[in-house]
Amino acid sequence: MSKRPRITLRTATPEQAHKLLALITANLEEGRLLPRTLDDLSVHADRFVVAVKGRTIVGCAELAPLSPHVAEVRSLAVNASARGMGVGTMLVQELRHRGRRAGFEKLCAFTHRPGYFIQMGFSIVPHLWLREKVFTDCVKCPLFRRCGQYAMEVSLDPANEPAEGHTTTIALRHA
Repeated sequence: MSKRPRITLRTATPEQAHKLLALITANLEEGRLLPRTLDDLSVHADRFVVAVKGRTIVGCAELAPLSPHVAEVRSLAVNASARGMGVGTMLVQELRHRGRRAGFEKLCAFTHRPGYFIQMGFSIVPHLWLREKVFTDCVKCPLFRRCGQYAMEVSLDPANEPAEGHTTTIALRHA
């Protein structure tokens, strides 16, 4: 029986900032993310979860605190070669787990693809329900009031956790 490749989740390190930047930039070019700087990624690397297949980072996402009660899923990016394998869902589930453990009450995301987050239990809410995000980031953005993103949120109450629980490793099917 052959060994199947696995995806493992870990906390990123500042030394991986270049790899995070490359992954985010690739997704930025597809119109999926906002830009990040290498300095910002180096400083906040410990807030990132990376999905690693072998020695390659195939996905990342940041748990970005907006207030003592609210954190944001930021810079969720999956390498094109790993899409459709559940990597993004794994990353968001891990951020939910870490957010709950850190004492946040809710997790938010701003996205052009609300259906993706709805499948993970998020709901579309008015932007002003997430004032922490609007007044921290949105007001400084050149696309403020015309970005077209949906504000999404999910409670981090343990009763909202998916029934299958917390998973950090998955086996992948061979393509």
